[in-house]
Amino acid sequence: MEKLIEILENLQPDVDYLTTEDLIDGRYLDSLTILSLVAEIEEEFDVEIPTVEIIPSNFNSAKKIYELIERLKEE
Repeated sequence: MEKLIEILENLQPDVDYLTTEDLIDGRYLDSLTILSLVAEIEEEFDVEIPTVEIIPSNFNSAKKIYELIERLKEE
């Protein structure tokens, strides 16, 4: 989780990723930032995020993003 927070902070500083639960809905992350985030996650965590998984419910909080990463690692 620490590495994910670090990636998020590098892409979009000034957001409290531990408590914010509306990263997409609150427009903290825009589409270009999400594309960069997906690329960094795939590289750092050695997972492939299918396009169908790039939805707000999977990216609205750091916790949800981390849950997605963990689920993809198990598959």
